[in-house]
Amino acid sequence: MYFLIAGTALFFITHLYSSLRSRAPSRDIRGRMGYMRYMGLYSLFAGLGFVLMVWGYGLVRPSALVFTPPGWGMHVTMALMLPALILLFAAYGPYGYIKKKLKHPMLLGIVLWSFGHLLANGELNSLILFGSFLAYAAIVLIVTRNREVAVKKPGIAGDIYAVIMGALVYFVFVTHLHELMIGVPIMV
Repeated sequence: MYFLIAGTALFFITHLYSSLRSRAPSRDIRGRMGYMRYMGLYSLFAGLGFVLMVWGYGLVRPSALVFTPPGWGMHVTMALMLPALILLFAAYGPYGYIKKKLKHPMLLGIVLWSFGHLLANGELNSLILFGSFLAYAAIVLIVTRNREVAVKKPGIAGDIYAVIMGALVYFVFVTHLHELMIGVPIMV
């Protein structure tokens, strides 16, 4: 459990610091350190946290059951995963109307992913992992809701890309990848 907690703490402290740091030119640490040095340290700490978090999660499986998830929890999770993946691709694909309207589609996708997984998993390790992602995404959404984002002209191609890629990855996860990566089949 120590590796899961340490990795989760390191991963999210790094991400929260990056999300909440000052962007004022005179106080921005990224500007003072230089972009490459800052991103190198950020990637090192976040990557180490991620590895410890994933490894620690696997080490404590099976974990103590905190609550018994509802029978419908897995079905809700499956329903939430498609829009979560579409939002993820909307965040990093071509600029479309989804990204323009939502501003932070990746964070909203994380909310859907983590909330859904909390409905389907009642073990302590799952509560730590998915609860941390949900708390992080909610905090950053609240804090950055008024932060200005780059104004670009959206295109429908970005939305089409997000929907196609999200649906494709959803299909692969449901049929093969979740069991291969996590060890738990979705289709039972």
